[in-house]
Amino acid sequence: MDNKLFDELLTSVQEAGKIMRGELEPSRQFKFDEPDVKAIRKDIGFSQSRFATLIGVSIRTIQNWEQGHRHPTGPAKVLLKLVHADPESVFNNLHTSHT
Repeated sequence: MDNKLFDELLTSVQEAGKIMRGELEPSRQFKFDEPDVKAIRKDIGFSQSRFATLIGVSIRTIQNWEQGHRHPTGPAKVLLKLVHADPESVFNNLHTSHT
């Protein structure tokens, strides 16, 4: 690695540290809306148990999401968005054999 590239990397790491410590504001942030798990589940007419089975999580996870004790992250947010948009397609793709 050449010195210029190393210096840029070091500067970036130092900047990240300042952002994490609250000493510097990030130049940009990405915000994703929190999915309303209960509304999504009710829209498709599923019980908590059936919804948990559909997306492959425990019923306790669904309850925690719906009660606001925990929040879906990363792939779970994407899956919930897909379920809300087209639950039948998600169900078919997750629970049918593709041979």
